[in-house]
Amino acid sequence: MKKHAPAALRNREAIAAVLAEQLPDSGLVLEVASGSGEHAVFLAERFGDLEWQPTDPDPRALASIQAYGAEFAGSNLRKSMLLDASAPADWEVDHVDAILCINMIHISPWSATEGLFKGGACILSGKNLPLILYGPYFEQGVETAGSNLAFDESLRSRNEQWGIRNVEDVDQLGIANGFTRTARHAMPANNLILVYRTA
Repeated sequence: MKKHAPAALRNREAIAAVLAEQLPDSGLVLEVASGSGEHAVFLAERFGDLEWQPTDPDPRALASIQAYGAEFAGSNLRKSMLLDASAPADWEVDHVDAILCINMIHISPWSATEGLFKGGACILSGKNLPLILYGPYFEQGVETAGSNLAFDESLRSRNEQWGIRNVEDVDQLGIANGFTRTARHAMPANNLILVYRTA
C-alpha cells in the first residue's frame, strides 16, 4: 500500500530549510499532489505548530498517504483528501494559510497549474500568504543543465502535455490570479523553489 519516492528522501531536508523561512508560524497548509505521502509525514513532524492537509487526485496515492499517516505519532496531520488541481471548483477546502506543491507542475497538464493558482487565489485566507512550488524549471538568461534538458525530453515522450515549464510563464499565471513571486531558491539537483504570495 505504501509508495516510495526516492527523491523525497533526498530533497526533504533542503525543502524544509526553505519552508522554515516561508511558511507561517501556525495555521493550515494545503499540500497539493502529495504523492506517496512521505513529504507530508516528514513536514508535519518538522512543523508541529501547523496543520497539514495532504491531497492527491490518485486513489493509490491517497492510500499510501494514509498508510504513512497511520504511523505518525503527531496530531497535526489530517486525513488525506482527494483533490484535482485542474478542477478548483471541486476543491472541498474553504480556506488555508499556505499551499505547497512539490513536483507536480512538470508531470501534469498545464491546466493543473492554472487550476492551482486559480484555486489558491480563492482559498488563501489573507494577504501575503504563500503558494510554494518545488521542481525543475527553465529560466530566461539561466543556462539549463543537460540533465534537465534530457528530463524534459523524456517527460514529453511519455505524455505530450507534460514537460518542464518556464518560470516566466508561471510568473504570468501568478500575476493573472493576483499573486506576486517574492522568492526564488536554488535547490539541489537543478530544482527550484518558487514562492508566490497573495496581494
